[in-house]
Parts: sequence; C-alpha cells; structure tokens
Amino acid sequence: MLDVRGSLKNTKLSSNPYVVFDELLSNSIDSYLIRKHEEPGAEPLEVHFKVEFWDIDLLGAEAHDCQITCSDNGCGIGEDQALAFLTKDTSYKDDLDVIGIGKCKGAGRIQYFHHFSRVNVSSIFQEDGSFRERTLEFHEDQKQISPDMFSASPSNATRSGTVITLSDLKETARNRKFLAQDLSEIFSASSLKKTVLVSFLQRLIGLEEQIGDFKITFETKVGKDGNPAKASLKKSDLPSVSEVRSVMVKERDPLTGEKTQTEQQFTVSHYKLDKNAYDLPKNAIAFCAKSSPVKDITKRYLRTKTEQNNPVGKFHHIVLIEGDFLDNRVNEQRDDFDDLPEELEGGDLVSGAPISYQDIYDVIDDVIAEFVTPPDWNKEKVMDSAARHFGISEAMLADTGTRVRYGDTAHSVVDRVLKKYQERVVVETENIVDLKDEILNLEPDSEDFRQKINDLSWMYTASLKNFDMANLSQLVVRRAAIVEVLSLAHRKQLNFQAPDVEGRRKDEKIIHSVFFPMKKDSKEVADHDIWLLNEEYHYYEYISSDKPLAQIEWEDGSALFDPEIDVAFEKILAKRTDDNSKLRPDIALFSEEGSAIIIEFKAPGVSMDDHIGDLSEYAHILAAKSKGRIKKFYGYIIGDTLNPLRIAGWTRFPTGKGYFRTSPLEDPESSQNLGELYQEVLFYEDVVDRAKKRIGVYKEKLGIDLSVTQ
Repeated sequence: MLDVRGSLKNTKLSSNPYVVFDELLSNSIDSYLIRKHEEPGAEPLEVHFKVEFWDIDLLGAEAHDCQITCSDNGCGIGEDQALAFLTKDTSYKDDLDVIGIGKCKGAGRIQYFHHFSRVNVSSIFQEDGSFRERTLEFHEDQKQISPDMFSASPSNATRSGTVITLSDLKETARNRKFLAQDLSEIFSASSLKKTVLVSFLQRLIGLEEQIGDFKITFETKVGKDGNPAKASLKKSDLPSVSEVRSVMVKERDPLTGEKTQTEQQFTVSHYKLDKNAYDLPKNAIAFCAKSSPVKDITKRYLRTKTEQNNPVGKFHHIVLIEGDFLDNRVNEQRDDFDDLPEELEGGDLVSGAPISYQDIYDVIDDVIAEFVTPPDWNKEKVMDSAARHFGISEAMLADTGTRVRYGDTAHSVVDRVLKKYQERVVVETENIVDLKDEILNLEPDSEDFRQKINDLSWMYTASLKNFDMANLSQLVVRRAAIVEVLSLAHRKQLNFQAPDVEGRRKDEKIIHSVFFPMKKDSKEVADHDIWLLNEEYHYYEYISSDKPLAQIEWEDGSALFDPEIDVAFEKILAKRTDDNSKLRPDIALFSEEGSAIIIEFKAPGVSMDDHIGDLSEYAHILAAKSKGRIKKFYGYIIGDTLNPLRIAGWTRFPTGKGYFRTSPLEDPESSQNLGELYQEVLFYEDVVDRAKKRIGVYKEKLGIDLSVTQ
C-alpha cells in the first residue's frame, strides 16, 4: 500500500520544472529495457508525450492548466512492477540483471502527486502468455493507493505498454514553480525536445544498442480548437561526444580536512553542437547522477546570461560530470546532492563527506575552461583589470598557480589569489617580520617599487582574520607600507642609502618617487601616493612630475597652457618667462576648477629657506600661461632643514615644525592681481606624522604594525 500523503510529506517538491517529464521518460525507458531483456526481438523504443493546455481564470488573471499523457511500448506494469509502484523506498530495480536499468529509490513518481491532483494509469502487460490490463484512477482526496485499486483484468491488446495521464495542476506547484509563467511556452513541443535532448543525452547514447532506432515524440495543443504542434527526438538527432576526460579527486579526512591517498574518479564528457544544427536555448554544464543532469553549474564557467543562453563561438556546449560518488549522493528529488559541502576544512561531524564541491572544482575547472573557451577570448583584459583595480600582478598569479579562465572576472581572480595566499599562512607573525624586511630593502625609485608594495600588502592582507574586509585592509596595509618607506627614506635608513653604498646619492629622487614617479604624468601612471600630502589631491584631473610645461594636457587632449598669451602680459612677463622657460616644479597638479598645486622636494640637508622664492616664480609662470584659467595656487616645499630667521612673515603650525602663509599673487611690475598663493614649508617627519594619523584608526582596528626599528 502506498501512503501518498505520507510520501508527499517525506519527499520534497523538486525544483526542476521538467521533473515530471524526466520521471515519466525515465520510467518508460526502464520499462522498455525490461521488455527488451525478455524479448530481444522487440521493436525500438517509442515514447509519446501529449500535452494539452486550456485557459483558466486564476485570481482575475489568465493562466493555463494542463494535462500530460505519456505512452510507451515498455513491458507494462506486471505484478512485480505493481508491487514496486506501491512501495515508497523500493529496491526492485536494484535486483534486476538488466543492462542500463536506472537504479533508484522509487521516489520519482511522488513528483506526479506533488504536481497534479489526478493520476490515471492504464497499462498492458504479459502474464503466462496472455495480455492483461492494469488501471488506476487516483485523486488527491484519497490518502493512499491500495493493491485492490491497482488490480488487473484480461485484455484483448496485442502489445504491452503503459499510458500515464496527469491532470489538474496543483496550486502549490503552480505558485512555487510556474507563477506568472506561460505553461504552453515552457512545455511546448520544441522546448520539451530540446530539454530532453540535454537531460537524457548521456543515457540515450549509452543505451544505443538496447533501445535501437528510438523515437520520442512531443505533441502539444492549446485549447480545443488549437492546432497541434509536434516535435520528435530520434537516434539520428543525437550528437557524438566531442571529448571525454577522466579525472581523479583525492578524498579528505572530514575531521582534519587533510587529503588522503584514496581517490574518486569522475568523467567529464563534452558535447560541442553546431549552432546551425542544434537550436538549443542555452549551454549546459552540470553534475550528473545516473547519466542525468542534476545540478547545473553553467554560471560558474559562463558568467553572464548572454554567454549562458547563446552559442559560444559557433557552438552550443554540453558538459556533463559523472561519477559513482555523485550517483550515491543524489537526493530523492534528483535536483541536488545530499551531504556534499561547498568546502571541507575539517571538523565536519555531520555529513562525513570525504570530498567537497571545491575539491571537484579544483580538478575539473581547467578541463571545462578548455572546452568552452572561444578562440577569440582575450585573457589579457581580465588580467589587466585585476592588476589595475585590485593590484593583482602576473607574478602573483604565477606564484599562486592561479589560472585565468574564460568566464572569469577580475573579482573572481582576486578571490582565488587571496584564498591561496591565505592557505599558505602558517604563522601570521612570520609574514609580518618578512614584510618588514622587504620594506627595509625597497628602492622607491625602482621601476617595480609600487608593484612590490601592492604585492606585499595583498600578501599580508590574505593573513587577516576578517577576510570580508580584504579590500579595505589592502588599502590600509598598502598606505601603511608607503608611509613606512617615506619615513625610512628621509632618515636615510633604507638599506641602499647606507653610507658605505657605492655610487651617487639620490636621496631627493628617492623621496620624490615615493610621492609620484619622476618624469611621468597621470596619463602614464594611475598608481601614485600624492595622498601623503593631502587626500583630496589624489583625485586631481592631471598630475605632472618633471615634465615640460608645454607638454601638459587636459584629459581631452587640449593644451592646459596657451602659448599665445595676452599682449600686455607678454610684455610684462617676457623677460621673466624667457629666463625661466625651462623652469618647472617637481610635481604639479591641476584642477579644471582653476587651481594648481606645486610641490618642491629638497634633499636631506638642503636648506628650504634658500628656495622659498621658487614657489612664487612657478605660480607667476603658470598664471601667465593659463589664459587666466588658474588663479588659485597651493605651494609646498618639503625637506628636513630650515633657518627660521629667514622666513619672516610666516606662521608656524600649532603642531609640528612647519610654516604657512597666504598672499596675493601680483605682478611685480604692474601690480596686477594674478590670483592667490597659499604656501607651506613642511618637514618630512611632519608629512609622515600627518599620513600616519590619517590612517591610524584603521591600522588600530586591523592590528597592523609595519614600523621598522633601526
């Protein structure tokens, strides 16, 4: 006796919208295989689906109800099959010595009762040389199905087979799976053919010898007067497999997460279908159980809906992953796998699974990426984005063995790189010590200085406990490292600044390079650290370092300074402009709002008071050549030596040793106002102190300490 209501409680509604068709066809194939085993000369498999739709009024909205009829030429429902039908967890098929028979728990037909209120069965089977008919009429008002409701009687039929009719779609199924969807489109003849082709591809190919020149037909009709639509799937429609790979996945100890010597074998089958021959609605990459797709993982490899639902290059791709491990863990609804964790890191006392999804992905990712990657895909674009937006370099990819695959985004690449770095961390303090040593050996004027800072900060970030704060952590760690480098550089404590190092000293160049690379501009260099002086300067439209003024351009390519200045200004400033035609600041920043920042660095030991007039001269030249567009100037001289007696009229900052003043910018000959000049004389130690305070609260929360003791 089958307890229908009890079975509905214990078996969940499948999330697969085509589960009823899958179960009907699967049972029809099994029934045919039993017949073929008993009658080797039986005609090829034939299965016919007929789906009828009619309009209903559902809460004031138009919708469809449907009836599904499936007929086959299988062995029919004999005594053994009837007993299995009435048993929820049956082992009937497990004991059959029939090639290709589907092993199952007998729960598939429960989906019939989940989806439809009425289930009718009419089956012809052979018994003792004669045909008999078994029928069943079930309505949801009935709690159970007893043997006497499923009894048999003599029949005049000449061929065995079964017809199952499902009708009156339940509201629960409609609301949870088909709400606001047109059933006549979802279950159209064309859609059903394409869905079955993908779902049963492996099984139909594997059963080629048993089922022969099979034919599965689909017929749909909307309303009594509607024209029927038909489609059929035949043996000739099946594609040949393009490639099959076998891969091995090592098991882990669920308690420790450590890999063991035991392995599980998985088979990856790739079907490459010409888009002109197969008009499929989407690509399909899935974990399978018993030759049927169970868990779709297409979006892992094809990231966007456009990629998922359209040919890749000129082909649709079907990639199916199979293995005994998956067969043994498929759930009753056949829409997922039981007790298969996403990751296995030890301490798993619940599932006891020796393999996780991630373990499988680690082995199959590159294989599948090789299958679905189009020839015109540009991996370099993803790598460039990862480098520009996240600081992930090609060297870091190589160091962690991270491969960039088709479908990857910069973010997904960063996730994998950081995870691999995190897995390497054994003792966090050892990494910190190593990082401090690296900082001590950095050379700010080297070509790869900022790349090394990025790499080091990411490596340290990967060891932080709060992984969700990785992006913020990388920024803070990076800035903390830059501040430490500047602090060491102005004190001449970087290793290559040691007194006994041979060659010309380049202390000013070193400090200059920490803020911004020399002889570059913001069009050439996006990565700099001008924030050390002021956070808002980091976002100025244009930054130039030691570049001729005539070369400076706005983002749109137009010249910032017009060589054709007003005649009056040309006469007034002609001599000064000629004398200083090659004069240019160490670093200059420009804003389209009409302001300019001028920065001058002085080497350790050089007195800043000897160069205070430089800022005024720079400002005059820039004002004259900008056609009046730049009127506000901010000037900075930064060094470590100053004679306070030589800067009368300047105001000392309340904290630190620096000075500032604001004054109008006037032409000395005509007294014409050119703008306003704000100036600061700063000590490197004050700049370092300001920067440390700016990021101090974040460093404290993250527990970051990169200071190097000398």
